[in-house]
Amino acid sequence: MTRAEWIDLVDPDEAELRERTPLALHARALDRILRPTEHTDYPRPTLESHGDYVFGVFLVAVAVPEEDRVYYQEVDIVLTHDFVLTVRKTPPGGEPFDTSGVHEACERGGVKEPGMVAYHLVDEVAERLLDLVDTLNEEIDELEDHVEDWPAERVRQRLSELRHDLLRIRKTVAPTRDAVHTVVDGRVDIEGGEVFPHDVELQFADAYDKLLRAVDGLELSRDLVAGVRDYSQAKIANDQNDVVKRLTAIASILLVPTFIVGLYGQNFIKSMPELRWSFGYEWSWAWIIVTTLLQLWYFRRKGWL
Repeated sequence: MTRAEWIDLVDPDEAELRERTPLALHARALDRILRPTEHTDYPRPTLESHGDYVFGVFLVAVAVPEEDRVYYQEVDIVLTHDFVLTVRKTPPGGEPFDTSGVHEACERGGVKEPGMVAYHLVDEVAERLLDLVDTLNEEIDELEDHVEDWPAERVRQRLSELRHDLLRIRKTVAPTRDAVHTVVDGRVDIEGGEVFPHDVELQFADAYDKLLRAVDGLELSRDLVAGVRDYSQAKIANDQNDVVKRLTAIASILLVPTFIVGLYGQNFIKSMPELRWSFGYEWSWAWIIVTTLLQLWYFRRKGWL
């Protein structure tokens, strides 16, 4: 096994990168490494051969549940048969990826073979994505628990945020899975050497399985979000139905007294009932009160008031 020289940089400039890297990097790889991470334009994860080295871009997911926020830490990697370069970038509003866990995993294995270093990095990426899916499902469960008591506007906003998070995670998981698959089926390596021997490819297969589980978990998350959205819409429709019932009851309550007043207000014949009765006015009021009370009793019994 080859012990690799591992150079780990954080937000290097071009001069530092050229000084620390014994390779002539392709212009596209150099541009990608030096380009700062932007919150609205995360790079697409990839792993590709550039002749005498392998170049990769990976995104490590970070969830901040207390802020309902998800962001990504970009890690670029360059591999040869005896050299590893990792470039960690500081994301907006976050910290660069901590590679201490990857270092510890490599030390526990007793080797720093370039392909194994890449595997432990990819394995950490896959584990973080699985944790992110679990966190996302917990956020969906929390939203479902509060659909009844949160304001409708807050529920709609949270649903929108979760849907955008889902789309962004899918845009990260799918290309990461495809990049790892290029190693599993032996489609990426360097000229005149081997970065990913068969035993390393088998390790990458384990990371690939984790990414497949993350994809399946995202499908479940999408169904859960759709279920909460449907439940919220049903609740809104039910609330509107209750409002319509109340308005209908109020209109009906006012309709009967209006009819009685209109009937007694016609005054087109002298022999109209109760016209010369001293209690005619009180009699009309009695009809209004009794019919109103009967309607109130009926609509309350129906649950419309």
